[in-house]
Amino acid sequence: MTLSSSSLPEAISTLGVLPPAGPSCVHLPLEVTPQELARYAVGLANARGGTVLVGADLAALEKAPERDASGLHPLMVTHAIFELSGGRLSVNVQHHRLPNGARVLAVFVPQAPYVLAAPDGAVIAWDGLHLVPVSPAFSEVSADQDFTAVVPPDASLADLDPAEVARLRSLGRRTEAASLPDLDFLRELGLLQPSGGALRPTLAAILLAGTPAALKAHVPQSEVCYYHHASPDIEFHFREDLLRPIPALLTRLAELIQARNRFTPVQVGLFRIEVWDQDEAVYREALLNALTHRDYTLRDVVHVHHYPDRLEIMNPGGLTGGITPGNILRHQPKRRNPLLAEVLARLGLVERAGVGIDKMFSLMLRHGKEPPEFLNYPDAMTLSLHSPGFDAEFVRFVARKQEEMQTLSLDMLIVLSLLAREGEATRPHLARALQLPEDRTPRLLRSMEGHGLIRKAGVGRGIAYQLSDEVQGALGRSTQAIRPTPPQTLPASPVSEPPHESAKQAPPVKPQRPRRTADPHAPSAAEVRAIALALAREQGRVRNRDLRGTCGLNTQQAWKILRRLVLDGHLRKSGNGTRDAAYELTAGPAE
Repeated sequence: MTLSSSSLPEAISTLGVLPPAGPSCVHLPLEVTPQELARYAVGLANARGGTVLVGADLAALEKAPERDASGLHPLMVTHAIFELSGGRLSVNVQHHRLPNGARVLAVFVPQAPYVLAAPDGAVIAWDGLHLVPVSPAFSEVSADQDFTAVVPPDASLADLDPAEVARLRSLGRRTEAASLPDLDFLRELGLLQPSGGALRPTLAAILLAGTPAALKAHVPQSEVCYYHHASPDIEFHFREDLLRPIPALLTRLAELIQARNRFTPVQVGLFRIEVWDQDEAVYREALLNALTHRDYTLRDVVHVHHYPDRLEIMNPGGLTGGITPGNILRHQPKRRNPLLAEVLARLGLVERAGVGIDKMFSLMLRHGKEPPEFLNYPDAMTLSLHSPGFDAEFVRFVARKQEEMQTLSLDMLIVLSLLAREGEATRPHLARALQLPEDRTPRLLRSMEGHGLIRKAGVGRGIAYQLSDEVQGALGRSTQAIRPTPPQTLPASPVSEPPHESAKQAPPVKPQRPRRTADPHAPSAAEVRAIALALAREQGRVRNRDLRGTCGLNTQQAWKILRRLVLDGHLRKSGNGTRDAAYELTAGPAE
């Protein structure tokens, strides 16, 4: 915790005697400049972390000198090092009273998760005697370090809240470690490590069971800000900032979301399914994903925006290890914070196998909703869980089909959901939705055809897929608009005659895509897409309101058209929300 000069009696360190200069301690004179102090702090962080003592030479004096480190304000030193390190190094600064009454400044420096640059751009490390250039081999090793496994040099067991440790124990009651005493329980989870002759908590331990003071001192960036918006088009009208251990964070965020959540009952035979605007299992998985895999080296916090039609979770640090929004379902899981992720998995909060994203997709699609939407930036990511409504008939159909087929795989749900929303789709479009290479989709599509879920329409490069007549009927939709219509070359006969045998064997005519029937003058979906592209070309960008005004659509209809164009690679999105999002032309369509 950063302390002010007014609290000196309580800020005295527990170090009885000042540690000598060495691999984990740097002694600097009182006259050191902020730039030089930041250099040594960065050098120590690039090594193994430790302590910088400013004014340590005063300990040799028998009585207090006229000047000491009392004039150096801990908060100002913390801010200076943070700024001079480019916002990458956060230290803990305290005053220490010497036996002669003089005060030195103790700067506790954590080990950096990757190599940092000094204010002058040099990449240096403290070798115990000097600041030396960092070798490439050292740089490679440091880049893979786990920030949550770092043991802050000034951390102690007093930084852990016994009530939060008990909460962890209750979560992990199914593990063998749950029966152990507290210290052994935490050591078994890897949350305590021997350091400086004592057991000290890692940053993962503080994130999971730290006191408010410890969180503020060591990981203030672990805060989560919750905003509730009464309308998609206005600023938030309620905000709560939460700096709590992760299990307590999840509990409070669930309370805030559930207080503003609604559900609709859907009757399926003798059973009732409750479809919530925001399914608790989905948003808990999304929140856990953000808290587990965010970049804790960044000083930004997680933001949760709760709108009437969506939940947006914005967390610092983009997707890692080659993962993108276009392959997140298929890519091997990558853990940015291995220790934190492993402990949460052992406690049963997250899946070891990395199937959390699959679970989110599956639950949302089963409840007749759009799949989760990921937007990735170099240093941040936004996950949107849309809930503008749901297809009750689709929910009933999936529930019944699940009993009949024993299981509907996630891939099948993706195809069925897409075709239910858009009427038809080509194989390349389905491959993009499935996040699979196009040559990996035929087996799945043939299997779905064999189960009577979908059907093929058209020939050659014009082949598209539609829901089968059986599924269309189960969803309560008319199949007349998509059934092939035989050509009428002769006037209708007044006498009804049985069809000729050859007519029964005639090849089917390619069915036409259904068009709007509510308004015969309304543009078709293809025409709306063409209009959207034309507006983007003429104006440089197109917004949701442009499409609504031009084509007479509602907000959700316009959003679906724009999102389809983004998925097809014709447009790219910038900004968030209905009001701020804009869509620009890309260099060319995605193949």
